[in-house]
Formats: sequence, structure tokens, C-alpha cells
Amino acid sequence: MSKQRRRFEAAEKVKIIREHLLDKRPLSEVCEQYGIAPTQFYQWQKQFFEQGAAVFEPKKITVSKEYVLENQVKQLNKKLTRKDEVIAELVEHNIDLKKKHGQD
Repeated sequence: MSKQRRRFEAAEKVKIIREHLLDKRPLSEVCEQYGIAPTQFYQWQKQFFEQGAAVFEPKKITVSKEYVLENQVKQLNKKLTRKDEVIAELVEHNIDLKKKHGQD
């Protein structure tokens, strides 16, 4: 008979670690209550302490790829609009010059 693998959410893992470390419950009781092996507990505890420093580090602002692409599209549209305006001015100026010199 094989046991079905259980998955614990991050908050559950922290709760289990907390019960042993802060509430001073014996590890054997905690593991028995939650149906985990002591080695599993120690793996979670190791992860918890290794990655705990990240909580106190300043948050990095992550810019999504989608946001960057949207800004690029806006900038390119502005350039395209400006280019069209310049071309329209040049064409108008060219037409005026042709009329002025009698070339229709």
C-alpha cells in the first residue's frame, strides 16, 4: 500500500516550523500530528532560514515584459506620427515651390 503524497502550502510549513521552534513542542509530536518525517521538517527549516533574509531585503520593482513592449509601441507610434508630419510638411513645401516656378 503506497501513501499518497501530501502538499503543504508555504503558510502551513511556517506554522509547523513555528510550533516546534516557538511553541517548544517536541519535534516527534509535531511530525506525528502533521504526518511528516523529521527529515522533511529539517529540510523545510533549512529552507526557511536560508531564504528568510529575503523578507528583509528591499523589494525590487519588476517591470513586466508586456509593460516594456507597450511603452516601446507608444514611443514608436510617436516617432511614426512625427515622421508623417515632417513628410507632409516637405510635400507641401515641394508643391508650393513647383507652383511658384510654374511647374504643375
